Amino acid sequence: MTIKGTPIIKNGCLSVRGKAVLTGVPQNVAFKPAGTGSGFLGATSAAPSSRHVFSLGVLEGFKFLCLFRAKIWWMIPRVGESANEIPIETQMLLLEARQGSALDDGVSVKQNSEFTFYILALPVLDGPFRTSLQGNAANELQFCAESGDVNVTTTEVPEAVFINCGDNPFDLIKDSTKILAKHKGTFSHIDDKTIPPHLDWFGWCTWDAFYSEVNPRGIKEGLQSFLEGGCSPRFLIIDDGWQDTTNEFYKDGKPIIEGMQFATRLVDIKENKKFRSSVSEDSCTDLHELIDFVKQKYGLNYVYLWHALAGYWGGVHPTSEKMKKYNPKLVYPIQSPGNLGNLRDIVMDSLEKYGVGVLDPEKIYDFYNDLHGYLARCGVDGVKVDVQNLIETLGNGYGGRVTLTRQYQEALEQSTERNFKENNLICCMCHNTDSIYSSKKSAVARASEDFMPREQTFQTLHVASVAYNGLLLGEIFVPDWDMFLSKHETAEFHGAARALGGCAVYVSDKPANHDFNILKKLVLQDGSVLRARYAGRPTRDCLFEDPVMDGKSLLKIWNMNKLTGVIGVFNCQGAGSWPLKQDLQEKSLSPPTKLPPISGCISPADVEFLEEIVGENWDGDCAVYAFNKGSLSRLSKRGTLEVSLKTLECEIYTISPIRVFLENIHFAPIGLLDMYNSGGAVHAIKCTTILSEGIIIVKGRGCGRFGFYTTSKPKCCKVDTKEAEFTYKADDNMLTVNLPEKCKLRDIEIDY
Repeated sequence: MTIKGTPIIKNGCLSVRGKAVLTGVPQNVAFKPAGTGSGFLGATSAAPSSRHVFSLGVLEGFKFLCLFRAKIWWMIPRVGESANEIPIETQMLLLEARQGSALDDGVSVKQNSEFTFYILALPVLDGPFRTSLQGNAANELQFCAESGDVNVTTTEVPEAVFINCGDNPFDLIKDSTKILAKHKGTFSHIDDKTIPPHLDWFGWCTWDAFYSEVNPRGIKEGLQSFLEGGCSPRFLIIDDGWQDTTNEFYKDGKPIIEGMQFATRLVDIKENKKFRSSVSEDSCTDLHELIDFVKQKYGLNYVYLWHALAGYWGGVHPTSEKMKKYNPKLVYPIQSPGNLGNLRDIVMDSLEKYGVGVLDPEKIYDFYNDLHGYLARCGVDGVKVDVQNLIETLGNGYGGRVTLTRQYQEALEQSTERNFKENNLICCMCHNTDSIYSSKKSAVARASEDFMPREQTFQTLHVASVAYNGLLLGEIFVPDWDMFLSKHETAEFHGAARALGGCAVYVSDKPANHDFNILKKLVLQDGSVLRARYAGRPTRDCLFEDPVMDGKSLLKIWNMNKLTGVIGVFNCQGAGSWPLKQDLQEKSLSPPTKLPPISGCISPADVEFLEEIVGENWDGDCAVYAFNKGSLSRLSKRGTLEVSLKTLECEIYTISPIRVFLENIHFAPIGLLDMYNSGGAVHAIKCTTILSEGIIIVKGRGCGRFGFYTTSKPKCCKVDTKEAEFTYKADDNMLTVNLPEKCKLRDIEIDY
């Protein structure tokens, strides 16, 4: 049953599809339609202000998932059932609604699933104002609108919160983002952006390997150790540590205060002295020579360099001779009450004290163009641009946070387009809607706080955060899951997650400190990776559960390849706690709880839109390959397979729809059996008949064991017309063909 209709406010109640969502809606709140079934909630005030908090009414009786900024830089998810649980700085709110029944009517989810629909609330940008959601103790849903400049005021915010509804939560978020992009004109959907090609290649980032001590010798040693292990990166990120900076607060003989390092400022766009040397044979005379050397010797396709959006953490040095042309001045950041109400951050605490060297807004493009032009002449292919949300705190006197952020974003994207090919830009520390809804061209963004190898309790939070953040970010960017270490107690957990994340796969290993067994489950011999098609996101039955802290739920992440689906199951329980949960003050003082294994089920139905890759006449049956167990099963569309995992264990399932060929042969390609995302190696399938023989041809990529589900044993198998050995197990209908070395796309012919 589907009831269509635009949301409406009547008698103090906001109704969606005839169901009351908000009650006690104040008279100063209005709804403005924006197309069929969607629109904006806004509000007016009697007095002008640069910051307003408006009540939208009481929200009760719905399960919700929200994404909110726990820190100024990063979002995390939270689930609940009352508005008083919705934190400040919420940037996405998804409600689960039941048509014709209340949440507590005793009808199970399974029995009532046909009446379930979803309501999405997205606080957006309205002119120079940025909005966010929050709840209060009275279960009122509120929105906060702020400009970040005391001189930019208003009495009304008519397009503050976008409201839409739908039967499929993933379609709902996608469609809503596209409606918003068209209506606002300030950002673009990911479908309309150029995707940087580095995403399809294995990479190495220098950060955890060297931190800011990175130098040419270390870079060469790292690349050499990958080469010797037979798994060479094809893209490289030279992270923080290459720039020419100074810190005037470091005084000889005085102790360094924690946080003082973030007051370091840029003095020149060129590389520092570590990268300019003629003394040692192991060094290079300059950055250009280093990049030429590593590309030629180690086969790198792409080299990216790091810089901050403001130049460096503390901006640019106001009195530097090389920076004077950009008219910088010292500005002291002002954080919004929303940021101060959640987790404070040492970077911002430091910069509030020491100040930031801010570029003249009229000179922002000139700065980026000079910097990127120099890097491009040195052979650099792209940039990772960090510390982006800092700009929201610098808007006072510059027209506000939205206005200033948009100036930086536009200048950054224009310079990237001019100086680098193929939109080679990675955005980082950018989880505010000021940036998200000002992104017209940038197509890759970090999706969570850093991978922190030394923080035992952050590992599960990292994976869960990226998956849930991908619901929103994945419609505007390709989410970047960050690097990890291949030799680490959680390497398998992180590696598996990235295999199905639809993201770049890159590590930050120290030289000669690798686990090539894990890397070779992710990386083909030519350095490419089997990247899935979309952002890896939680399955529908996980959306309103807490897979980190409820003690019972597994995290399931789904994605699609060209001809297969993939599901990753992760036990994130008992290894960490979400920050800012009110009931955790005592728990957070004790070590993580050791829990027994947790059981759950996977189903082909967990993969959304699976029918799109099969076509007509599919009966719903799938072959299901469990990577770690190496088992092959057959399931109906809604059939289930039980999985039981200990904390920090995972399993990946390739879901391949079964087709019927040659009247009675049930067939499904699985892909490379020794790769986490096996089905990513399957590119095409067709069936033909030559004389009296039936032939199925699968286009596959990579080398090694290539698997298929088939109910009949073939007469022979060929790879690029050459006969190949195969094995067939009738007990589970597994056919295995060994693909010889070389990673090219080849025809695998199965003759019956």
